[in-house]
Parts: sequence; structure tokens; C-alpha cells
Amino acid sequence: MRESLSPKRLEGSGRWLLKILTGLLIVIFLGIHFVVNHLVAPGGLLTYADVVAYFQNPVIVVMEISFLVLAVVHSFLGLRSILLDLNPSPTVLRMANFMLVVIGTAAIIYGIWLALTIASRG
Repeated sequence: MRESLSPKRLEGSGRWLLKILTGLLIVIFLGIHFVVNHLVAPGGLLTYADVVAYFQNPVIVVMEISFLVLAVVHSFLGLRSILLDLNPSPTVLRMANFMLVVIGTAAIIYGIWLALTIASRG
């Protein structure tokens, strides 16, 4: 008889700590992003030219890419936690883990490409 592992045991303390840390950092980066892009910008929105000018600062590019990576990692760890609550079979969990990594990596690569493309327009 196979012993059923609880969803929390499958999550692991490393993943849990990563989820907490990314959540905290997202709040910080979101605050900075919100202030710069919506409170400082005239009318509350940056134009395309404003965004290109904003991305000329390498620190901004690193910050926006970091924000993207944190958001993707945090959200996909959250999706995995929801899946664990459904008590999937080990095969389904392995497939889901693989798909989450592939889709998350693709989203991060696209976001990095987009940020670097915008930065190169200046």
C-alpha cells in the first residue's frame, strides 16, 4: 500500500521560502513600479517614448527584468501549490512541474527579450 504524501510535504521548505521571499520582493518592486509609472508620469501613464527613455537607465532594465522574474516564479509556485491541493498522481505532478518550468522559462525569456529590445530603441 502506497503511503499518500500530503501536499504540504511535496511543496518542501525551499519552495515555500522562495514563494514567501518572491512575494515580499514583488511588493517592493511593484511599489517602485507603480510610483514611477503611474504617480510620477503625467496623466498617470507613460507614453511609448517615455518608456523607451525610462529604459535607457541600465538599473531600470535590471529592476524591470527582476520584477518579471519574481512575478513569474511566484505565480508559478502558486499554481503548483494549487495543483498540490488537488492531490495529483506522481506522474501528473511531474508533467505539471515540467510544463510550469517550460512555460515560465518561455515567459521570462520573452520578457527579457522585450525589455532589452525597448532599451535598444533609445
